[in-house]
Amino acid sequence: MKNSFIYLAAVLLAVLLPFSKIYGQVPDSTWGKHFENYPTFKFKGLFQARYVVSAKDDVDVGGLHHADHSGVSNSFALKYMRAQVQARVSQRTEVVALVNLADFKNDPKTRVLENAYLKYTFSPKAAITVGQFRPWFGIEETYPADIMKSLDWSNQYSEFGKNGWTSFQIGASIGGTLHLGKMPFQYAVSVVNGNGKNQVSDNDNGKQYMTRMVFGLSKKYGVNIGLNGGVGEVIKKQVYAWGADIVGNIPFSQKWYLDLQLEGKQATNHALYLSTPEAERTDNINNYLMRGFYFLPNLRYQIRHKNLGSIEASCRYEYLDRDFNRTSNPRQTITPMLGLEFLKDYGARIQVGLQMDRYKHQYANTTTYNGNLFIIQVQSRL
Repeated sequence: MKNSFIYLAAVLLAVLLPFSKIYGQVPDSTWGKHFENYPTFKFKGLFQARYVVSAKDDVDVGGLHHADHSGVSNSFALKYMRAQVQARVSQRTEVVALVNLADFKNDPKTRVLENAYLKYTFSPKAAITVGQFRPWFGIEETYPADIMKSLDWSNQYSEFGKNGWTSFQIGASIGGTLHLGKMPFQYAVSVVNGNGKNQVSDNDNGKQYMTRMVFGLSKKYGVNIGLNGGVGEVIKKQVYAWGADIVGNIPFSQKWYLDLQLEGKQATNHALYLSTPEAERTDNINNYLMRGFYFLPNLRYQIRHKNLGSIEASCRYEYLDRDFNRTSNPRQTITPMLGLEFLKDYGARIQVGLQMDRYKHQYANTTTYNGNLFIIQVQSRL
C-alpha cells in the first residue's frame, strides 16, 4: 500500500503544483472586490414514496422466497424524505449536509446522514472535497436519486457500494475540468475508508484509492466516455476495481430525445470474502470477483404543457455476477418504466415500472430467487 500512497501523493502534487505557482505570484483575484455577505444558505428537499406488489408466488416485496407461502406480497413504502442545506461560507468554500429522515423507520445507527462535506474550489480546474460524500466512480454518482432515469440505482451500483467504491463514503477527493486541446476532460482522484457511511472510524488501516477520467467527445450529442480505476487494502490484503462507461443524447426533434447509458465494472468482492466463514474461504481474496454491466435507453417526449412537462419511457437491462470466478450465478434484471413529469426538473413525477429478476440458479427461502415486482412511485422535489 506504500506504493499506492506514493502514487496518490504524486498525482495530487502534479495537479496542485501549477496552482501553487499561480496563487503564490499574484494577489487573490477577489481582493478589493465587493461580494455578498457570507454565509449564504440554500435549502432543498425530496419526498419519494412507492406502492409495490410482488407478482411472483411465494416471493415477498423484498425479493425473499417463502417456501411456507408466507410473506408480504404488497406494501406501501417511504423511500426518501430528504432535507439538504448548502452553506456557502466564502466565494470558494461551501459546506453541504444531506439527511434522509425516512431512514428513521429502520435502525438509524449507520443511516440518516448521507452527505456531510466541505468543498474548497481553487478554480474550475481543481476543487477539494473532504468529509462524507459519493466518490466519483461511474455514471450514477453524477445525478441524485430524484432525477435518475430508472426506478432505482442499478444492482451494480449497490454491490460496489458495499465494497466501498460507490455510494456514500468517508474520505477526501480532488477533481475538476481541464481541456485536452478543444476536448473537455474531467478528472477525480479520491481516497476513502471504504467501509460505508456514518462510521466512527475506519475498521482497519487500509484505504481505497480511486480515480476517474471523463472525455467529452461530442457536445452536440452529449457523448462522454468515462474510465475508472482503483486499488486498495482491506484487512492487509490488496483489492482492486476498474470500469468504463459511455453516455449520449440523441435529439430527434425539438421534443423527442433519446438518452443512452452503458456502464461496466469489475472488482474484488471483499464484502463477500469477509462475510464467508473463515474456515470456508480461500486465502486469496482476489479469488472473490464480481462483474456487472447495464444498458439504459431512455426516450423522452418534451410536452411543455402547463400541467404536464414530459413523458419518459425506459428499459434498463442489468447483468451482475457477484462471484463469477468461483460459484458463478449471474443475476439478470430487466426494468421497463414509464414516467410522467408534472413540474420542471422533476419537481413532481409519477413512475410506473416492473422489475423482473432472473437467476441462473435459484435457492429456496433466500433472495436469490426469480421475482417480478410491480412498482408505482411518486415524488416531489422541494
